[in-house]
Amino acid sequence: MNDDYMMNDHNKDEFPPAHTAEHLLNQTMVRMFGCERSSNAHVERKKSKISYILDRKPDRKQEKEIERRMNELIELDMPVTYEFVDRDDLPEEIDLSRLPDDASQTIRIVRIGDYDVCPCIGKHVRSTSQIGRFEMLGTNWDEHSRSFRIRFKVIP
Repeated sequence: MNDDYMMNDHNKDEFPPAHTAEHLLNQTMVRMFGCERSSNAHVERKKSKISYILDRKPDRKQEKEIERRMNELIELDMPVTYEFVDRDDLPEEIDLSRLPDDASQTIRIVRIGDYDVCPCIGKHVRSTSQIGRFEMLGTNWDEHSRSFRIRFKVIP
């Protein structure tokens, strides 16, 4: 990180391959189901879980397609790059609604090839091929809350 920028404190110690996979999974779900990025993720080295609010429960074929697309994206070996941008000059596609109210004036933007872009101060791999293989461990559907939870791991 560049010392010229005053960034927010970060209290997480992410496992970079799984955290980068989280970015890919968020964008994959947005593209496949038209949902928002997850606001409920627990990403760890051994097993991760992430939830999305959807209109309907994905069928088994769609679940397999999520896993297939994730591994295809990983194999593309897309670069993971960063840029520091003043929050008043952010690119149009950046949504700051999930940042804390006290977020710094300078925002770190993370790009994964031309597939995903979002503000993030976490740790990432340098390119998607370093993630390894994405393995979906299972899913759960909560009809009442319309929440679809994916449990996964990455095998570097």
